[in-house]
Amino acid sequence: MPLSHIKVLDLTRFVAGPFCSMMLADMGADVLKIEPPEHGDESRYQGTVREGESWYFVGMNRNKKGMTLNLKAKEGKAIFLQLAERSDVVVENFRPGVMRNFGLDYESLVKINPGIVYCGITGFGKDGPHALRPAFDFIAQGVSGFMSVTGFPDREPVRTGIPVSDSVAGIYAAFGILVALMSRQRTGKGQEVQTSLVDAMISILSFAADPYLGSGELPERYGNDHPVSSPYGTFKSLDGYINIAPSGDPMWERLARALGIQELIADPRLQSNDDRRRHRQSLNETINKIIGRRTTAEWIDYLNKEGVPCGPINNLAQTFEDPQVRHQEMLLEIEQPTGKVKILGFPVKMSQTPAKIHRPSPQLGQHTEEILSDLGFSIEKIKELRDKGVV
Repeated sequence: MPLSHIKVLDLTRFVAGPFCSMMLADMGADVLKIEPPEHGDESRYQGTVREGESWYFVGMNRNKKGMTLNLKAKEGKAIFLQLAERSDVVVENFRPGVMRNFGLDYESLVKINPGIVYCGITGFGKDGPHALRPAFDFIAQGVSGFMSVTGFPDREPVRTGIPVSDSVAGIYAAFGILVALMSRQRTGKGQEVQTSLVDAMISILSFAADPYLGSGELPERYGNDHPVSSPYGTFKSLDGYINIAPSGDPMWERLARALGIQELIADPRLQSNDDRRRHRQSLNETINKIIGRRTTAEWIDYLNKEGVPCGPINNLAQTFEDPQVRHQEMLLEIEQPTGKVKILGFPVKMSQTPAKIHRPSPQLGQHTEEILSDLGFSIEKIKELRDKGVV
């Protein structure tokens, strides 16, 4: 696999960090998840649990080895330094300053391993006026302005249904790590990589932020309507809802003909997209009356044949039964000690070096003895370290 030569020390927990290291592990990186001996990653105990195993944890920590290590203990720190000396990457998502207090920050590790790539994921950034504030996805969605453009105009701002800042920050962290590794191939030197939940959210605001930065006009919330294109949104069918997204004049004309309202193509009030946006409400009402005559499935079949972008609003059961989703293998099954667990598949398809499941998520401390033995520790010494709470 493409990253099988890369060793990663994973000190992360919750979502953003584990998501980052999972992406690396899926491509073959030798990822070692390091957790506190007492309880491990808090996400082990969140979400659906079967026989003490959280499916939330399983989904984010596949393809990783696991060991326990007390970084606050002198011997624990020494063991980590031994591991870092022979590793390529360290990933952590502690609050700024925690790793420095351990004596395990980038400045400390680069002294023993000049090629180390050190990635930190924070809420607000490594430094700055708000760096030490605690943050989770919900906070980042609010601070970034993301929630101000999410939801309906006559209701309160809302967050997205998933922790999007965690996922995006995790993707950026993995991207930064890979770029740093490529740079190391030329220079022989590693570097520090930093990203944050808030930075990640701001970076994907382009569609809303760019017009504001150009005009100074604050964007509104449009619900399921599009801030620029019209008609474009969610319409009520005979048995549910359908999303219809005919962006641009040619697709609008295609939709109008498909719905039997082709006379509106020549309507002087609807000649441009801006015209249609100004008459959005009346145009949506006209379309809704027509859409309400058939079922969602009937409209999807018909409109797709007419070349109009449209789709259902699936629940997750419908999503994972979708034949295209199954064809894309976006639902996988992994064998855990407690039995089989369904997890999400790999979104990037590669012709020569595809991602794959090569080990289940680790039990707490599952590979501790193996890792310490590789470092030269005897069985007796490992037992002593366990008794002292170091591992």
